[in-house]
Amino acid sequence: MTPSSDSAFSSKFFVTHRKDKKVTSPRKRGLLAGLSAVAAAALLVIGGGSAAQAAPIVDLDPDATATLNIHKFEQGDVLGVEANGLEQTVDMEPMGGITFTAKQVPGIDLSTNAGWEAAANLTLAQAQADTAAVAGTSATTDGTGLAQLSGLPLGLYLVTETGYPAGVTPSDPFLITLPLTHPTNTSEWLYDVHVYPKNSTTGITKTVEDADSVKLGDTVTWTINGDIPKVAELSGYRIVDPLDSKLEYVSPARVSLTGGGTLETGDYSIDYFAATNSVSVTLTDTGLAKLAAAWQADATAQVQVEIDTKVIASGEIANHAVLYPNEHSFTWDPNDPGYQPPCAEGETENCTPPGEPGGPVPSDPVETRFGGFTILKQDAKDTTKTLEGATFRVFTSRAAAEAFAADPSAGGFVTITTGTGASAVEQSEFVSDADGLAAIDGLRYSNFADGEEVAEGDAGYQSYWLLETVAPAGFELLAEPIEFTVTDQATEITLPVKNVPHNAGFELPLTGGAGTTVLTVLGLLLLAGGVTAAMLSRRKTGQQS
Repeated sequence: MTPSSDSAFSSKFFVTHRKDKKVTSPRKRGLLAGLSAVAAAALLVIGGGSAAQAAPIVDLDPDATATLNIHKFEQGDVLGVEANGLEQTVDMEPMGGITFTAKQVPGIDLSTNAGWEAAANLTLAQAQADTAAVAGTSATTDGTGLAQLSGLPLGLYLVTETGYPAGVTPSDPFLITLPLTHPTNTSEWLYDVHVYPKNSTTGITKTVEDADSVKLGDTVTWTINGDIPKVAELSGYRIVDPLDSKLEYVSPARVSLTGGGTLETGDYSIDYFAATNSVSVTLTDTGLAKLAAAWQADATAQVQVEIDTKVIASGEIANHAVLYPNEHSFTWDPNDPGYQPPCAEGETENCTPPGEPGGPVPSDPVETRFGGFTILKQDAKDTTKTLEGATFRVFTSRAAAEAFAADPSAGGFVTITTGTGASAVEQSEFVSDADGLAAIDGLRYSNFADGEEVAEGDAGYQSYWLLETVAPAGFELLAEPIEFTVTDQATEITLPVKNVPHNAGFELPLTGGAGTTVLTVLGLLLLAGGVTAAMLSRRKTGQQS
């Protein structure tokens, strides 16, 4: 039977339904255009679609079964051709090892007009809730990228990627009716349906800028670049940075697009969650539209997030960010301190293995390193004796140390700030204790800057200079600053600093002391000797005369 003008599911119905019921938010997108082939394809990935005519309901064979052929390819730099339910020739890289699960939505009878209308009004979220307890049918793509689900009863199906390799961003779940209207013969039904949901292998990188940071309390900037999924419409996009507890977030983060295009304040939201010390950037509907336009204008376009932090405690602080490339991947609970983010490469503890259903993609970890050392103050003549009361300051250059030694008003010394808020403590002088020890903790590693090892002479390499400003009682000040480096934690490095006694250990005569008495006696003896010699000379002269 051919479609009649009074059919409830004529071409007019589907076009009108799509126009009146179109949902502009991709997060709330339901089944479009009466669940026709191209309406389903709009949720897939070959490209967008338009409404198709529905075959007459009376022609549908309720005893028939359908086959769903899922073809999985990696999304290229441009969108593909429009999908229509028929098999197509696709010049893209096939992806094997991707598992799909199809669940039939209960209560939808496509042999009735009411069933089709119920399907058309169903949202994706409602379908997910309705199928939560439904056992699905699964298949995994082979080397050609094909996963075939055959013998399926006719109905409305929720299809979800339930298994995929690490680093692969899954396509959104989608709804599809089996059968579909045949795209080239609209008076027939298509029971052998081909769909092309493509995966975008989105990635994320994170870098750190700390070359200009030398002490605790200084600002360290983390830059995150997230790929944009190459799909026509994004259902969601979020970047989360779960900061280490040794870092304090300095708001606000800065969000932008690389490769052209701009993001305005209303295109995203920035949230900080104290429970997990995490910063979250989530794109709004207007922002998602800009992302889709950005990658189609420049395939290399990325979302960039810059986060400033203060380092508040020493350590080799490793940090990585997480990309949530679609709404289906939003599994993170920012207020759950027990939440374990996806593991970065090489991590095995306190994290969730990547590639699990949910789709978050972690960046590789990047580090900033802060440590210190302990000064051991010793007697230069007897190193078994330690000296108490020596006071030191730290400088980042010899010139700054010498300028301070000549004129203390020159400043230029390092002030280390530990802790935050009311508990913050500043320290710029370091005094040796009764054991001759003075700990200096909270300096950036000399040989590690901007996330990588650096050698002396390289940009970012940092030496430090130690200037003694007060000597221990009975000892001389150090004559010049001492250069040192930080390459480890303060508890493991000891820097011996030796002081000599006054006058290099030689005693100076004291006024009124034993030394002057001896000189006085010698002087008197010499004087007496002179007088005696004069008297003897006079007598001898008198006798001769």
